[in-house]
Amino acid sequence: MPPAAAASPARIDTRAFLWLLVVLSLATMHAPQDIWDTIRHLRVPDTDDAMRLVEVRDLLAGQGWYDNTQYRFLAPEGVASHWSRLVDAPITGLIWALTPLAGRSLAEGLIAAFWPMLLFGLFCALLYRGVRQSFGDRAAILAVLAATQTFGIAIQFQPGRVDHHNVQILAMLGLALCLISGGFRAGLIGGGLAALSLAVGLEGLPYLALAALYLAGDWCWRGRPALPCLAGFGLGLGLGAPLLFAAQTAPALWTATHCDALSPPWLWLAAGGLGFALAAAALGRRLATPGSRIALAALCGVLLIGGFARAFPVCLDGPFPGMPALVRDHWLLTVNEMASLPKSIAQGRWEMLIFYPVILLATLAATWMAWRGTQRRAWSVTALFLWPGLILGIFQFRGLYIASGFVPLVAGPVIDRALTFAAAPGAGLRRWGALALGGCLISTLWLATAGLGEWLAPASRTAPDPAGALACQGDAAVRPLAALPAGTVLAPIFLGPSILLRTPHTIVAAPYHRAIPGLTAAIEGLGGTQADLDRMLDAFRVRYLVACPSRPADDLQAEPAFATRLARGEVHTDRLEPVALPGPLEVWRVVR
Repeated sequence: MPPAAAASPARIDTRAFLWLLVVLSLATMHAPQDIWDTIRHLRVPDTDDAMRLVEVRDLLAGQGWYDNTQYRFLAPEGVASHWSRLVDAPITGLIWALTPLAGRSLAEGLIAAFWPMLLFGLFCALLYRGVRQSFGDRAAILAVLAATQTFGIAIQFQPGRVDHHNVQILAMLGLALCLISGGFRAGLIGGGLAALSLAVGLEGLPYLALAALYLAGDWCWRGRPALPCLAGFGLGLGLGAPLLFAAQTAPALWTATHCDALSPPWLWLAAGGLGFALAAAALGRRLATPGSRIALAALCGVLLIGGFARAFPVCLDGPFPGMPALVRDHWLLTVNEMASLPKSIAQGRWEMLIFYPVILLATLAATWMAWRGTQRRAWSVTALFLWPGLILGIFQFRGLYIASGFVPLVAGPVIDRALTFAAAPGAGLRRWGALALGGCLISTLWLATAGLGEWLAPASRTAPDPAGALACQGDAAVRPLAALPAGTVLAPIFLGPSILLRTPHTIVAAPYHRAIPGLTAAIEGLGGTQADLDRMLDAFRVRYLVACPSRPADDLQAEPAFATRLARGEVHTDRLEPVALPGPLEVWRVVR
């Protein structure tokens, strides 16, 4: 070996080092105790995850594929769910396959723990492939690394997160990457993913509308070069949506209008997209100018929106038509995911600093790069999917769910660019600006800011402490109820799904808008006077009353609710007999 070569220091393999960071980040992404608690005790992060597992159990027990009714919820008629069997199916299949090897209880825990991780693996694979195609290998690895550090993604793919939001994020990311690639095949796959998103839930509807407008606008501007992707998207959506609708909806309900799930109103829009794509393909040679193409798009848009408004006017008011003000004010608007940004600030919820700044910075960065940078199609599509989340997130926190999945799509290329500037001589201010932006797109770094806010202004927090609710709905708190003879339970709304999951009892209330009578009963019974409580106990033939002292119901009158004072031991009634059970819950048996 020449002396010069022997003296030169060994160079670090940058690619291998970055992959090592990814592996370490994946290994430390979730606390081992959370994984173990999910496996052994079905720890789930949210009420929706508990209800999903209840649906899965019913399906495993032989309930019909088309029968989405939860019969232990407002028994005996039950409550028909608007959730998709397409999400139930793979979870059910995996539990069924694993049960002979591990037993039912352990199989449920293992799948609840690792199903979200499998989805996250698919998310990372899609992200890596898409970013590498547009920005190169190093940017793709950095994007995956950023995904492991994006808090909005981590909470949607954590152990026990078996609800559908992670599936929605996957579908939207796949759709965006298809739009970036372009061409008929990519458009067809993107349309299919859009149909899947609609079948799973309507949260992605604003993103799908903008994706359709993007493709229509691209065709109006460029003409024939943009037609294949538009035609593929229209075909995939227009055919995929009715097929998936038929696959999960009983034939008797095919004509029923539901504003909260895939049904005729939304099939009309999907069919309109197919019609526009077919018209564009058939008339493409005749529509030689942008003006003529815009005229066709405008005509189809007027017919589509006008037909929707005339045929389905009830859905113009949103997915919750006819909700009483009592339920809206004392339930819907108190749910954390429905909180607006101004409300969160007023309540001193400093944890919002972990979510909103990275979404804002990613949106602005993608928009700027779409205007001034290279790879403009990739940046413009990314910005297209970030803006709806940012705007919706101002009014409802859950608007950030899907948008969080696009933060790594920006962070990877931005950090890659920052590293390039850092290595270049004389980069100056651009180097530090790029490094600062790249760092600020890592949401885990904002944990320090949120912690600082809590430390400097602890008295500003007026929002309820979530720890109290989590303690009351955990396995250790709810499982003792299973020892009591089966009966109907009137409990706080957030406890309903956990009671269904962990006990044989029936429930009056759970946090779902299709069960207005149960929501009303819990709000009035637990938040009202003794007469209100007695009326609800009689109306629903309640056998057990359950209270969570750390999370009392809203008071509907000037004095504290009777149920709240009952839980504090300040009042008593001969009608309710206390039941001593371990844990934080207060339980009474209705004796007359």
